[in-house]
Amino acid sequence: MDPVIIEVALNGATRPASQPHVPVSPEQIAASGVACVEAGATIVHQHDDLRAIRAAGGGPEAMGNLGLTAYAGLLSVHPEVLVYPTANFLGSTIGERWDHHRVLASRMPEAGLGRLRMGLVDPGSVTLGSYVYGFSPSDVAYKWDSCRELGLGASIACFTPAYVEAVLAEHARRGLPPGSLVKFYLSPDFGLPPTRDSLEQYISMLAGTGLAWAVAVLGGDVVGSGLATMAIERGGHVRVGLEDFADAAGRTPRNDELVAEVADLARRSGRGVATSADTARILRLP
Repeated sequence: MDPVIIEVALNGATRPASQPHVPVSPEQIAASGVACVEAGATIVHQHDDLRAIRAAGGGPEAMGNLGLTAYAGLLSVHPEVLVYPTANFLGSTIGERWDHHRVLASRMPEAGLGRLRMGLVDPGSVTLGSYVYGFSPSDVAYKWDSCRELGLGASIACFTPAYVEAVLAEHARRGLPPGSLVKFYLSPDFGLPPTRDSLEQYISMLAGTGLAWAVAVLGGDVVGSGLATMAIERGGHVRVGLEDFADAAGRTPRNDELVAEVADLARRSGRGVATSADTARILRLP
């Protein structure tokens, strides 16, 4: 089997009050990202602080500039790593929510940081507590088209089986953008629970497609639940990080410690940990 790709989701909505080591500022994001790459991650995903986005004007330029600052600190040390941002939660139109990718795609080469190679595609809607997070079919089409236009692999978050069905429909229609990674989000709070049966259901949906996939546990522990081991055994990859992590015992790890746990599993499995060159080859990044 291919070596294991490790993606780290650095922060998300997690705040220091619950996880004291979660990075918030661009400088903290960069430092945490560097440590995670050195622990074995080859894909780094971050959320920019909503307060900072709002203070800078709230739009794609504001979010793109914050992301650029974080990426400058990370990519100046590890220029080979893949990075991608989240959606802009302050926006209402798809352009307001997604077009910071366009800002980054333009400005990263100008800043000597290489090019943006991956973009967010969440192909559906889900209720997270009292918050509905999602995109209309036309919004999703915009993201697929924009990834192709900009030469970005799609980082595809699948919160429920319906998301995977949307991925399969796009794959059958046009094929996914080169460099895409399908991620199964298992959770005790939505979609399918973090169990072997859930993982096998998702894997069976992709049978015969050849698409690369990874597993994540949102609101839990991908390693402690056993899902990371199961995914590695089945040929998949793993997302980990403080955006997703929760522990009833109150454990407060650093992001790089979570990455190291997955890297240890990958090495002990015999598959090993993917390098950035491995990741580009496995995902067929352009």
